[in-house]
Amino acid sequence: MTPRDPYGYGLSTSIEAAAAYNRGLADVLRLRRGALEHIAESIAHDPTFGLGHAALALLGHQMCAPVDVDARLRVARIHAARSSERERSHIHAIAAHVRGDSRPLIDHLAAYPRDALLLSAAVPTIAFAGATTVPEESWGIVERAAPAYGDDWWFQGLLAFVRQEQMRFDEAMELSCRSLAAEPSAGHSAHARAHAHYEAGDHEAGLAWISAWVLGAGASIDSLSHFGWHAALHELSLGDLEAVRRRYISQLQPGNALGCRALVDTGSLLFRWALTPGAYDVPDLAEVVGVTGTETMRHPATPFLAMHTAIALLATGELNALRSLQAWTAGHPHPTMRDVVSPLAAALALLGSGQPSPAADALAALAPGVRRLGGSRAQREILEETRIAALLRAERYDEARLLLDARLDRRHSPRDERWRDQALADGRPTLLSSGRSVHS
Repeated sequence: MTPRDPYGYGLSTSIEAAAAYNRGLADVLRLRRGALEHIAESIAHDPTFGLGHAALALLGHQMCAPVDVDARLRVARIHAARSSERERSHIHAIAAHVRGDSRPLIDHLAAYPRDALLLSAAVPTIAFAGATTVPEESWGIVERAAPAYGDDWWFQGLLAFVRQEQMRFDEAMELSCRSLAAEPSAGHSAHARAHAHYEAGDHEAGLAWISAWVLGAGASIDSLSHFGWHAALHELSLGDLEAVRRRYISQLQPGNALGCRALVDTGSLLFRWALTPGAYDVPDLAEVVGVTGTETMRHPATPFLAMHTAIALLATGELNALRSLQAWTAGHPHPTMRDVVSPLAAALALLGSGQPSPAADALAALAPGVRRLGGSRAQREILEETRIAALLRAERYDEARLLLDARLDRRHSPRDERWRDQALADGRPTLLSSGRSVHS
């Protein structure tokens, strides 16, 4: 009898290897610790199991896991011939995706929508960077797969994440809560709920819920630093900087996260914390850069990682490395690397070299394309906050206030209110009869 994965697709391997692979897949879908070890166990049982080798390559590429990605893909392709048509398509899709061509992955999902590992990889969430550079395209992939999943708890969590990105927060909350009722440890659903709380400005309730979940049903989560980041983002928004400090010490020190997780979670938090009015003694990002690894800092694998790399290089004053990143991405085959990351690195280099006004202009010009970087809207906000900081440094207070007003229209945030008050005080506005303000 042919072993099958949790969604019914056949696995061309032994019963023991299939069981280990399925445990690893379950870990990925729950964002639980153990995925890498269980999938590695599957190829220990059956070294010819191509899907196991390909899955390790995908996790290594996307999550900075300690995997020889090229070697795993090479072995996966060698053994693909003994696999089913679906498995051969799956392996080809991963190999192409790692090279920067995600079209085979998207085509694969049209034929095999219940291939949950690749559907997860196609959408920018907590675990993966996604397969498209236009959010609407990834949303469409999920929507088209919906009939194949019905009321499956994992898919409900994935759809909840899409709904909050679409700013349909009530639907996102309903889907995530329904999923968590069926599977309390559903990491993707918890993640979607965390985003819905944040985007709605529901900071007190969101903080209370996430703090309880990570100690209860989510205690086995592999991405604790990211959920810690979410909790810290609520605390930051509330202006509770001492709570942010405690969160950093208990959950977000760089040594607690692996590789690029430290860059994405801890690095971004430290940068946003340092921008906050009233911040003091913010820990340096140098340790984050150290644990991230030289290769990731020089040649980040995805545009999303490249964005965080550029921010970290700015924060640590590594302007030569930032300019090297700009040059490397300018010649990159991935269009988002060329068109968004390279000019972003150039803009941040301007800011780092004491030219905040042209930096602010460059960041404004990039704003429409920032969504192509992947990740969530909450993560990409770091560039909007960098632009606000550049405008304030350039004493362009009116423009900074406009951005802060727009943010406050989106959600409640005592931090942004204080930031706006600072801009008002520094800008010394004078009210004219028209109701408009200028600087005295």
